[in-house]
Amino acid sequence: MAGEAGSGALRELILVVAVALAGLLLAMVAAFAPWHATPAGNAPAGLVELHSPGDPGPGPVAHVG
Repeated sequence: MAGEAGSGALRELILVVAVALAGLLLAMVAAFAPWHATPAGNAPAGLVELHSPGDPGPGPVAHVG
């Protein structure tokens, strides 16, 4: 009975490591895969802007004086 418990634990550990490696592989594929294609080729990577397209930027600044 004790041998079966050790075998099950080893099998579970191998399964956990295999799933972790598969997740790491998928994360690397997502991180290093080329960006979506455009007619001119792959789009270059760039910074993501954190405002909506219609946002004029920061609002009016109140001067205290």
